[in-house]
This record gives sequence, C-alpha cells and structure tokens, in this order.
Amino acid sequence: MNTNELYGKLTALTMRTPPGYWGKRILSQLEYMNRVSYVQDRKWDGAILPVVEWLLARVDNEGAITERTALQAESMLAECGPAAKSYTLHCAAHAHLDMNFLWGWAETVSATLNTFRTMLDLLEEYSDYLFSHSQAAAYHIVEQYDPEMLEEIKARVQEGRWEVTASTWVEADKNMPSGESMARQLLYAKTYLSQLFGLDPDSLQIDFEPDTFGHSINVPEALNHSGVKYYYYCRGHNDNGHHLFRWESPSGRSVVAYKEPHWYDSRIEPEMALTVPEFCSRTNMTTMLKVYGVGDHGGGPTRRDIERIRDMQTWPIFPNIQFGTYQQFFALTERIADSLPVIREELNFIFTGCYSSESRIKLANRMSENMLGEAELFGSIASLFTSARYFGEELGDAWKKTCFNQFHDILPGSCVLETREHAMASFQEIMATAGSKKSYAIRKLAEHIDTSAYIVADEDVRESMSEGAGPGVGVHLFRMGASERGRGKTRIFHLFNSSVRAREELAEIVIWDWNGHVDSIQFHDSEGQSVPFQYVDRGFIEHWGHYFLRVLLKVNVPAIGYSTYVMTEKDGDMTRLSANDFYLAEQNLPPIEKYEFVLENAHLTARFDTQRFTITSLIDKHTNREYIDPANTAGVFRFIEEDTFNGGGNAWLVGRYRHVEPLIQWNLESCEIGEGFLRQSITIRTTFRSSKLKVIVSLDRDSCALNYKVECDWHEIGKKDQNTPQLNFYMPVKVDCKFFKYDVPFGTIDREGMEFDVPGNSFVAAIPTQRDVKRSVMLLTDSKYGFRSDGQAMAITLLRSSHSPDPYPEVGMHNFQFAVCLTDYTSTQQMLQESYHYQHPLEAVSVRPSRGILPLVNSFVTLERGQVSLAAIKVAERSAPNRWIVRLYETEGEQTTVSLKFSEKVKNAYFVSIVEQKTDGVGISINGSNITFDVDASSLASICVEFDCN
Repeated sequence: MNTNELYGKLTALTMRTPPGYWGKRILSQLEYMNRVSYVQDRKWDGAILPVVEWLLARVDNEGAITERTALQAESMLAECGPAAKSYTLHCAAHAHLDMNFLWGWAETVSATLNTFRTMLDLLEEYSDYLFSHSQAAAYHIVEQYDPEMLEEIKARVQEGRWEVTASTWVEADKNMPSGESMARQLLYAKTYLSQLFGLDPDSLQIDFEPDTFGHSINVPEALNHSGVKYYYYCRGHNDNGHHLFRWESPSGRSVVAYKEPHWYDSRIEPEMALTVPEFCSRTNMTTMLKVYGVGDHGGGPTRRDIERIRDMQTWPIFPNIQFGTYQQFFALTERIADSLPVIREELNFIFTGCYSSESRIKLANRMSENMLGEAELFGSIASLFTSARYFGEELGDAWKKTCFNQFHDILPGSCVLETREHAMASFQEIMATAGSKKSYAIRKLAEHIDTSAYIVADEDVRESMSEGAGPGVGVHLFRMGASERGRGKTRIFHLFNSSVRAREELAEIVIWDWNGHVDSIQFHDSEGQSVPFQYVDRGFIEHWGHYFLRVLLKVNVPAIGYSTYVMTEKDGDMTRLSANDFYLAEQNLPPIEKYEFVLENAHLTARFDTQRFTITSLIDKHTNREYIDPANTAGVFRFIEEDTFNGGGNAWLVGRYRHVEPLIQWNLESCEIGEGFLRQSITIRTTFRSSKLKVIVSLDRDSCALNYKVECDWHEIGKKDQNTPQLNFYMPVKVDCKFFKYDVPFGTIDREGMEFDVPGNSFVAAIPTQRDVKRSVMLLTDSKYGFRSDGQAMAITLLRSSHSPDPYPEVGMHNFQFAVCLTDYTSTQQMLQESYHYQHPLEAVSVRPSRGILPLVNSFVTLERGQVSLAAIKVAERSAPNRWIVRLYETEGEQTTVSLKFSEKVKNAYFVSIVEQKTDGVGISINGSNITFDVDASSLASICVEFDCN
C-alpha cells in the first residue's frame, strides 16, 4: 500500500469533517491508529484505509459524522483494538502553583488554599480521581493558614489518592543557589513532609521541576545523595531529542529524567494520545506519562479533564487511559532503566536574563547562604566546646526562608515589585537570625579564650566610653554587629576564620573611643611579635556620639579557628592626640601629585590609563607574563543598550547588544590615590547618563587580586519601546583560550566561549590553550551570577534595568564588589578556596581580658589532606551538640583520600545521606581526633562525626 495515499485521505477526512464530538472521537482514533501502524512497520494501514474511505463517503452524503457512523467505524476497526490497547497513557494530575511570581505573598497563599480546596472537592466527588502535588512550601502554607484543610489532605495522602511529589522546599532555580542550598532544599522538604504526613523519607523519590529555568550539572549528584531517583522537568536545553533518559553527573551517579514532551500546564485533549506510540517505541516502554492541570496561577485539573479521561477510557481504538501517580509511572521506567540513553551534561541554558535581573534579590541570596553557613559552623563549635545553645530550629527556619526565595521566579528576578518587596523583607529576617546566632556563638567562644595575660591592674577606666560603642555597626555590610567590648588603652581582638584553610591576609579592625596617643598605636600577636598595620581612615569618624578609627591589620588565622591580636600604646612621651582630633599625626598633608596609576606588590603589577581608568598592563611578576593586550581595552565598565522584547517581559532574556559605550571618557568628579605599604588604592568618582559611579580599585600586599569596590547610584530606566540599559565590566586577556571555567553548585564546569550570559556561582576564569601557561585571569564576584565569555574576553553583568514584569527593578544605590585575579587555573580546589575567602572575610570581635580555658590561637577543624571543598558543618538535625554533619565535595575529578583533624576526640564517624540517614559505604578510619576516608571523583560526601565529650 502507498503510505502517502493513507495520509492524504486521512488529511482530507480531517479537513472535511465538521466540528462535533463524534467526528472528533473517530478522527482521533484513526490518527492514533495511524501512529501505531507507523511504529509497527505500517502493519495496520490495510485495516485503516477502508474505514477512512468509507467515512469520506458518509461525510459527503450526510455532511457530518453521526454517532451511528462513528460507532460503526469503530466496529470496522475492531481488529486494531488489541494493538491500540497495547499502549497506556498514564494521566497524572498537578496544579502548577508559582510562589510569588506576578503577585505577592497574600495572593500566593490564597491561590494555594483555593486550589487545594478545589482538588479536595473533586477527590470527594470522583472516586477514581488521583491528584499529585509538589513543593513542601505549599503544604507549609496550608499548615499555617488552614490547618483544618491540612487534616483533609492528610486523609487523602493516607488513602493513596493525594500523592506528595515534593522532594524540595520549592521548585527552585538550579543554577544560582549554592550546592549547600540544593542540599537544604532536599533536607528540609523530605524531613518536613515525612513528619507532616507520616511518610518514609525514602518514599519521596521524585524531584518535580516542571518550570525551572535550566538544570546544573551536579543536580543528579545531590539527588542521588538524598534518595531521589527520578527527575521531571520541562524547560531545558536537550538537543539529543530524548524525553526519557538517564541523567548522569560527573561522578557517575544518575537519576532517571523525564523531559515533558508536551507542556506541564495543559488540558486533557484527544491529541495527547498521538505521541504515545513513538514515545513507547523509542523507550521500549508500553506506557507514557501525561501531566495535566490548567492554570499558571493554581487552579489545576478541572471537571472537564476528569470527565474526558473517563470518556476516553471507553474509546475502543485508543490507548488505555488511566488516572495515575508520578511514582507509578517512574516505577515502570525501572524495567528499562539500564537501556536508557545516558546524558552527561548540564541541561542549560534557559532565560539568560535571569542570571542578572533584580540584583538585590541575588545579593540577598548570596549573603543569606554565606551568613547562615557561618552561623551554623560557629554555632556547632560553640555548642560543643562551651555548651552554648545551638539554634538549630531558628537557623532551619531561616534556611527555609532562603530556600523559598530561590523559587524559579523569585531568585531569577522574573517577578513583580510585590515579589521583590517580600523577598527583601524576608532577607532582613534571615540576616537578623543568622547574624545574631553567629554573633552569639563567636561571643561565647571569645568568652572562653584565656586573655588573662592582658589584664592591666589598677587602670582607671572611669572615663571610658568605648564599651558598647558601635552597636549594630557592620550589619549593613553583612557582617556580625561587633559592638566594642574593650576599654582602656589595651584592646584585645580575636579574628575568626570560617575557612577550612589557614589564612594570612589583611583584616579590618575597628577601634572605638580610644583616648591614648593615637600616633603611638601598635599591635602584637599572641606571641608578642609586632604586627604591621595601616590606617583606613584619615582620622577618627564620629558615629552617634562615639568615635571610631579603622585599621588594616596583617593577620594569620588558622583553619576554622581564631587568632588573638592586642593593640597597645608605645611607651614614651608623645604629643597627646585624642579621638576628638580629626586628623592623625603626619596625615594632614597635601595629596601627592601622580602622573601614572600603578598598583604593585610582590606578585603582580597593574598599570591603569590615567584618563580612561582602564587596565593597560597586568604582569605576573613570578613569570613576567603580560596578561593584557594593548590593542584591547581591558578592565573597562561599559554602558550597554540591549534590544527589548516587545512580546513579553525582558527580565527573562538579555537582548542583543545594539549599543556598547565603554565608560572611558569619564566625567570625572574626583580621583584619589591611596598609598600604603599594606594596601594601595585608586578611587574614581564619575557620572554617566543619569547615574553616578564610585569605584575603588585596591591591591593588598600579598594578594594576587585587584579588588573593585563599587558604589553605583543607578537611575537608568528600561522601556518597552526603547532599550534595556545594562552596566557591565569587560576584561579581555592576552591568553589564547577556547574554554572558560565556572563554579557551579558542588563543583565547576568548563564551557566554551558563548556570546550570551551564562550562570556561575561566583567566578569565571579563562583556560589557556598553551600548556606552559599555569596561571590565568579570573573574574570573582561577591554577589553576581551572570557572566559572558567569548574568544579572549570575559565580562560580568553588573546591573540590568529590565522593564517587565517589574518596571523599576534597579533604581537606587547598589554596593557590590568583584575582583580581577591571577589564579592557578589547574587547581580547582585553590580557585574555590579563593572564592570562599573572598566571600567570607575574617570576622573580628573585641573583648575584655578574662580568664578562660581556650588558648589564644586555636583551630577546631583542619583539612590536612584531600582535594575537596567544604560545603557545610552543622549540628545534625534534632540532635545533641556532639553530632556534627560535615559535607564536602571532590574538586579535581579524581578520587582523593581526605584527612580531617578536629580539636576534640572523635568517638564515631560514618557516611550519611543529605537527609542525614546512615548509608552503606566504605568505613571511615578514626585515629584520636583525626578521621580519614576516600571520596570518589567529582563526588559529594556527607559524614556524621560523633565526638567523645566525656
């Protein structure tokens, strides 16, 4: 038979049949059977064609397909029935509930409660109907705002007719949150839902992410470590055309992934059956999944959907149509899981604007992650060594707020003003919790450090004003509020380090209300050795009746520990200067006239154009290699006008660069040179368009990084019929490179250069093609996620004024930092360490001298061996302080042996899942306070460490 003949006549029948139920019913069955015949070597063409020809004649004679005609045609196709019914369409219901998308929190709550009420009503009416829903946050809304409804849902869950598909707190972005955030999404969702509904955490095996904008390479790794076996998604790059495959992380761990062939937000229509034969043929399955539920604002399946499924169940030449759950479908995939194609790549990129839109929300996310991690770390240490309270529940609640704000329409910035306001209000609560708990823990540790050697007998402190000065100062910079506790002329400072590596660098110390000889200040370490320091300010600064002076101190702090530094006054007769003297001695001098801008230390030399403020030379002094091509303008801020997208919100997409304006013709308001033997700096103030920019570029004595501290008063407005304004930083390098390295959740990835924005957790680095080049240039940020790399250049997208959904997302003051670094790109561990140190400054706390049990210098945890990066240290959920969870991941793509040294004797140690359940695994060697274990290449490891505190 000529296949084209069947196709042509079937097409003609479709076009000539008037609308109506019976015509739609028989045509749908014929088209479906045609698809069955196609995948079965045209086996059924001979049975289909006569029926099509007969129906064409009836339509010509009667002008329509009546009930009797349709039923007779179905009878004529009876021999096709078994083949048609050899396939099953598994219909799983879901209500897509966006959290704070184009509306605020109150509307999210209302949409959730109303949607769930509709679903409960339909479950009551239709005994065969099943409903599934994800997102632990949605159930938390019900528990908080309608506990009576929650009891109804619990009953349906126990009955097996309401499926809980959530494994994460929300359907979060999968690119910008840190790896630890990914872990917390899983930990808190599975823990909460298992307790709420009496479920086994292992039964929550599906990560349901229908609308998430892209999927990072290590998602399967995190899911595997939390007992999640299946991944459902819709949006994502997937050129291989597979809709069911095994998605494998670099470690080799994998999940079964289902990429929605249609759309997650859809109705029940006969056309849904047409893709079943081909899907089943390609996957060697006999069942295909159909996700249905109307509405992007709740709603969910409708009565019509349910009635249509029931009706289609009676169609004889159609697949088996059944109500089902996601778990039932994915269980069927286990039969063919070993034969599925394996995909070993990130499933990106979607919506390039989402890496930079609403930069305040992105700043909030980064700072929330960082501060909460430090609060847990120091809280764990303080609870173990000082019996201080560990605020696990409070920190967990703050983590849940952070997880909520990582929803795929909040953190990506594809949201409205109300969403941003709610996120930023939540951010303030997060920081209040994290900051106060971190401060509490560090203060408790500080109280137990023995500083009795610095007690000054008989010192008259009756006129002291310093104690309690500066309450809350530093919090706006996302540091702990380090109110002054010292008094008199001898001041004691403890410097705390949250990194698993020792750090030797500059730390900023704030001295309050010191009435000694200011020009005779000196610092010593705990061994009495003099420590170099440099003034930050040109004198005391008044703050609410108190006066403070900032200094930079060259410190050395051990891994996850602290060091002690003491400020005293030199002996001898000095001209007495007090806090009321605005200028320090010998600093009230005219500025030095400079004809070139050079920042230089033992590691690098950076030269700047004195008029354009661009980098003209960047030399690695160890190799004498030049990283700047004079033919390219390097280290330049650029004002860009993007094309707008008239068809929709441009928060999602970065438009074509239609105009690029390097800010090299600076409208300079001022330029200052900061000369110092510990830190050199250049400060530029300028205006452009309607905005102002202040940039301080500095280089510390032993650093390999030019740090850019930026203050931008941004007043550029994007408009639908004009353009989208953007500010970015552009850095071409004199290095041949094809690939660039980015940090991503729980690791890094090498990507080819691309002419569009891509996500990174904090940095991008050029990878030289020349094998003899061991160092390269890295752009490192404190709060930005959108990068662009192409050819021999890298860029950071700093600000974007998208106009929709939020018309004014960026207007106002912005403060952020980034750095141009020379780095050893061959060591991923070192790059991740540099990133951590950049984002987690040393924390200084002032104390009064007192007796204690802890030494002046101490390390609580040290990484003695292993190519790993530390993700978290926390007290285990609902546990005693002597049970810690330590999470880390391998960085170099090779199996590594890890040795961790603690300052307390280890009683027991074993591997656990992200959900903190003990797992099978090779044993961990324990030797006193040391533990040793292996971590597979590119793998995540979570260890429960129990200490012997007797």
